[in-house]
Amino acid sequence: MTAPDHEHHEPRAEPAPRAGELSVRDRALLALERRSHAGPGAKERAIREELGISPVRYYQLLNALIDDERALREDPVTVNRLRRVRDAKRGRR
Repeated sequence: MTAPDHEHHEPRAEPAPRAGELSVRDRALLALERRSHAGPGAKERAIREELGISPVRYYQLLNALIDDERALREDPVTVNRLRRVRDAKRGRR
């Protein structure tokens, strides 16, 4: 039996970002994070369908991205919100 298509994605070719700009993938991560997702599992489904990656990989990439100053310049509201959430979680540990 073969695995479902969503588990075997070829790497997507994307143009290299210009100096000081975010990649297409990084912008897509921020865009998905800005949206609200109705119902359980809706965000995870969107991650798989729209970005072609697992939710675990999404959160790994997103966590690194919010430390990138280019992301802060691109979308300060979203990045600062995510930083606050992450810092609050770290403070509870």
